[in-house]
Amino acid sequence: MDVLSIKQRFGIQGHSPLLDRAIDVARQVAPTDITVLITGESGTGKESFPKIIHHLSARKHGPYIAVNCGAIPEGTIDSELFGHEKGSFTGAHDARKGYFEVVNGGTIFLDEVAELPLLTQVRLLRVLETGEFIKVGSSKVLKTDVRVVGATNVNLQEAIAKGKFREDLYYRLNTVPIHVPALRDRKEDIILLFKKFTNDFAEKYRMPPMQLSPDAEDILLNHRWTGNVRQLKNLAEQLSVIEKERLITADTLRKYLPGDVDVRLPVLFKELGDTSSGLSEREILYKLLFEMKRDINDMKKIITGILQSEHADNDLQENHAQVIERLYRDRDLPQVYKSEPNELHINRDEDHVVESFEEEPHEYVEESLFIQDKEKDLIIKALHKHNGRRKKAAKELGISERTLYRKIKEYDIES
Repeated sequence: MDVLSIKQRFGIQGHSPLLDRAIDVARQVAPTDITVLITGESGTGKESFPKIIHHLSARKHGPYIAVNCGAIPEGTIDSELFGHEKGSFTGAHDARKGYFEVVNGGTIFLDEVAELPLLTQVRLLRVLETGEFIKVGSSKVLKTDVRVVGATNVNLQEAIAKGKFREDLYYRLNTVPIHVPALRDRKEDIILLFKKFTNDFAEKYRMPPMQLSPDAEDILLNHRWTGNVRQLKNLAEQLSVIEKERLITADTLRKYLPGDVDVRLPVLFKELGDTSSGLSEREILYKLLFEMKRDINDMKKIITGILQSEHADNDLQENHAQVIERLYRDRDLPQVYKSEPNELHINRDEDHVVESFEEEPHEYVEESLFIQDKEKDLIIKALHKHNGRRKKAAKELGISERTLYRKIKEYDIES
């Protein structure tokens, strides 16, 4: 059975190469008894892949069961999975078979497998390695022939590092990994899925199907979809039931989507609110501030090096002094020096550079207050000196061409 036939049989929509790759891996691994671990964010449709694996395997006539490990209380999960004997704990009035005994000869899908307690993980590891398990309250070893497919939206490597998941179990489960892509990574499928969902709900609720305006399509394509396909389907159902107008515009969508529409979030999107990384929000902000300070100090050293180099002629120094004088004048700050261009002094300390201009008495101005204006003027000067050749100007400034391009765009410099 090819990928297209599998999509049609299991109701999977989309043409993304990433999705096709995941389905193809499931198709290839299905005839074997290899343990499979399915990863992907919540709402991506991971539950379809164990069904594909089971129904394309030699176990297709055997039982299949899906177990949500996160929905079973920790005190009863061993009993649910492996069974218990009568009187083994309070409330155990009768003996009970567990899932691994009931599904003998079939496939068991352990959804959210990362939520298993550590002691249960030990029991599961034994089943995977030897096919043996012991009921709660029993000493008799039982055998089972079950294929296990696990799934999780948790980064198991991080869970292992935090001591929440056994490394040996991870490698035993992860014999063949299948990653289900997030919806934002398969943008070519977003409009297709939305139209499919709205048509389904139009038929279900007996109303005309919906249409999307071009600006509404842009909103859908640029949204982050943290809830993935599940979130898109919920949105389609809400619009189908609530909106009387059948043409959906961008303004209509903004009423239903969270506030991150059309926003390109920074690298710290998750980390700032995530204390599980070991750093508090305050510590992260301090870290950012220190990094910014280091960048400024590096730029100060670059500028000082230019002023001290053989390429930094008197005109450049005169321009440097004029920039500072203009800044005092434009910003209505008190002048603390009166100097001539040849009175510029560079005082170097180990980790920082301070510029001062002589006067009676000597007073100092912290260079970092005006770093951006001086940096712009120095870039203009270097470009002018080399007739707009950016490569030579970047070498003169002691920075990379890429940084120079970024600075030219940032300061809106015509070159």
